[in-house]
Amino acid sequence: MPKFVIEREIPGAGKLSPQELQAISQKSCGVLRNMGPQIQWLHSYVTDDKVYCVYIAPDEGTVRQHAQQGGFPANKISRIRSVIDPTTAE
Repeated sequence: MPKFVIEREIPGAGKLSPQELQAISQKSCGVLRNMGPQIQWLHSYVTDDKVYCVYIAPDEGTVRQHAQQGGFPANKISRIRSVIDPTTAE
């Protein structure tokens, strides 16, 4: 199943409280439950003004559907083609 990274422009994201991040996460998980097992949220990285989310989904359209149903921005969706790390150099 393909993986995608979603760039979400959320001004002030880095200043969101733990409670606000929890509420956003709960909303996302609720939408995912309704959509079924074909889409999964792996994790997200929160920066100052953006959130980068990694999802497994059959296609970009499914990722966009999740964003629309959850009311989340999905400013850029990119399919992950490879994952590398320091062990790749070995």
